[in-house]
Amino acid sequence: MSQTDLGLLDEDQRSNFIRLRTMILLRWVAIGGQIIAISVAQQLYDLRLELGLCYLAVGVSIIGNLVAMFIFPENKRLTENENLLMVMFDLLQLCFLLFLTGGLNNPFTLLVLGPVTVSAAALSLRSTILLNVTAFVLITVMVFFHLPLRTLDGITLQLPQVFVFGQWTAITIALVFISVYARRITREMNAMSDALTATQMALSRAQKLNDLGGVVAAAAHELGTPLATIKLTSAELIEDLDDHPELQEDARLIRDQADRCRDILRGMGRAGKDDLHLRQAPLTEVIREAAEPHENRGKEIHVEAGPGPEGAPLPPQILRRPEIIHGLRNLIQNAVDFARSQVWVEAIWDAGSITVRIIDDGQGFPPHLIGRLGDPLMRRRRSESDRRTRPEYEGMGLGLFIAKTLLERSGAELSFANGADPFIGSEKGAPRGAIVEVVWPSSRIIAPRHAPGTPLGENRPIEI
Repeated sequence: MSQTDLGLLDEDQRSNFIRLRTMILLRWVAIGGQIIAISVAQQLYDLRLELGLCYLAVGVSIIGNLVAMFIFPENKRLTENENLLMVMFDLLQLCFLLFLTGGLNNPFTLLVLGPVTVSAAALSLRSTILLNVTAFVLITVMVFFHLPLRTLDGITLQLPQVFVFGQWTAITIALVFISVYARRITREMNAMSDALTATQMALSRAQKLNDLGGVVAAAAHELGTPLATIKLTSAELIEDLDDHPELQEDARLIRDQADRCRDILRGMGRAGKDDLHLRQAPLTEVIREAAEPHENRGKEIHVEAGPGPEGAPLPPQILRRPEIIHGLRNLIQNAVDFARSQVWVEAIWDAGSITVRIIDDGQGFPPHLIGRLGDPLMRRRRSESDRRTRPEYEGMGLGLFIAKTLLERSGAELSFANGADPFIGSEKGAPRGAIVEVVWPSSRIIAPRHAPGTPLGENRPIEI
């Protein structure tokens, strides 16, 4: 399962989310801060600056902002290259101001980290590396080449060389560290957002398929009898109206329209009534429904139930919710993917909880990944043995994340473990591989009880 298959976004697509207006507003804030800093340095501290060149640098930013405001629409979204050019311009403009005001002797040198941090959080790796290299080259040049800061009395304000070197070292380390830090955090957030989107898509798809089955079954059940009556009556009218051709034609039209309604029922699925009988089922039947798509994949799936508490030998009736079925299906799929020949799904229940345990006879979970199971888009380098065993498998951990998220929303708690040491392995056919345990409180999953013979009520319209 890849990001493309799920319709998830890559880095270049994400950078297109940034609006030009946002960059313009940030630049106005920077321009205001630069003007204030220049004015304070001149008026309050009596520094002798190259005011013409300083205001020229600030003026270029002002002109750039004005051009962008009047030429482009407010809702324009920047492409990857346009974002790169915007941030690169800000970096060059800032470094030119620093060159005019003392280079690394200027305490505002740390602002160089701003454009680089924006790039790490919003742009691609290529753009981030390019900006980091540019920033590193510029601050290195400013160590040796810059206009000194002087007061009106001619006194040069300059840090000792050891402090200048420390400033250069600190900024260089910060460029790398903050870029990696911001990029890592952003990727984690994007991965979580993508995985949650995929979870919503999977749940929505499962809900629609579930509703479709209920719609067709309920519609066919409720409309089958009246349509059959209409068709039978119209057929009798056709026979009785041989001497009235114009009325006989109307009877044929009624029969044809009844047939058309039958065809519409076969293809319908967008609206109708929900069948309440399909909203609950025995625990073992829900498990079998979840396992059904994987029964013909060359692995044997055993569904084992009980024993339950005294007085409840039969599996309980549980809510047949799409997230439960889809979550269990993903866990069973993962077990089938990694099993050698067999998978066991055990259903255990008592007065307070219901447990489903999924076990396979594979090698189990890698010990160093057990604590991270359920994280989205988790990759690990595949060994040659993995490639030979399952050449078609390209998992990213998204299936387990979707299953974990869906089942936790239904009130379940999941735990992952191994039945045997994965480095030693287990015998083929022995339930000693990976173990996934799903536990629900009975109150969250048991269907409401009705007295025997009590009707469930009228089928409710499906909300679409």
